[in-house]
Amino acid sequence: MSTYNAKGRTGQKQAIGAHLSMVKKLAYQLKGRLPANVEVDDLIQAGNIGLLDAMNRYEEMETAQFETYAVQRIRGAMLDELRRNDWLSRDIRQNMRKIELAITALQQRLSRPPKESEIAAYLSISLPAYQQLLGDSAGHQLIYFEDFHQENDGANDHFLDRFCNHDSLDPLATLIDQGFRGAVIDAINALPERDKLMMGLYYEQDLNLKEIGAVLGVTESRVSQLHSQAIARIRSILKAKKWTGGA
Repeated sequence: MSTYNAKGRTGQKQAIGAHLSMVKKLAYQLKGRLPANVEVDDLIQAGNIGLLDAMNRYEEMETAQFETYAVQRIRGAMLDELRRNDWLSRDIRQNMRKIELAITALQQRLSRPPKESEIAAYLSISLPAYQQLLGDSAGHQLIYFEDFHQENDGANDHFLDRFCNHDSLDPLATLIDQGFRGAVIDAINALPERDKLMMGLYYEQDLNLKEIGAVLGVTESRVSQLHSQAIARIRSILKAKKWTGGA
């Protein structure tokens, strides 16, 4: 039974207090996947706004438990806050693009996922320097909206525009429904076994970096590096296949 009664407002203050721990838990889970410059208090503040929004909207969602619905709204509010503040610096994004290009070039040359030492050599840097770049890039996203600009199109044209129609005003949801999720799964399956295991532990089993490190026999910081590299590998695979959401 939900601790929030969506049909009344008298207990809203008590309900907010009852769910603040959930907001903090979600904030710290997200913080663990982001660079050090992101303040957890900012995530909590955004999450509290998401919680209030969930309470105001929930009475229209008769089929879902409040906690299930609230988690989605809280996470969404936190991600919106991160997007507004663009938590990754330009240097980090440029470095990750260089890594993605290196991975793509080496994959084509070797016909297999390149090793870390091979990527470092391609970038003309030492292996420790390459691993430092990966560590600095914690929180690098799988997808950015700027990825979807169309070549030879107008400056305001976006790939996602193709997925906005009269039946759906949420082009990103339509994009996912039309095969993007499957494309990501295929890209994950193409990862080296250790990267694949790490991603499964992280996103399916919901283990934190320290717990994953214990499973893999490496440090927490090393898991962060492997995660950044896995994201770069997935992005390079999707770009190499020129995935467009079609069949």
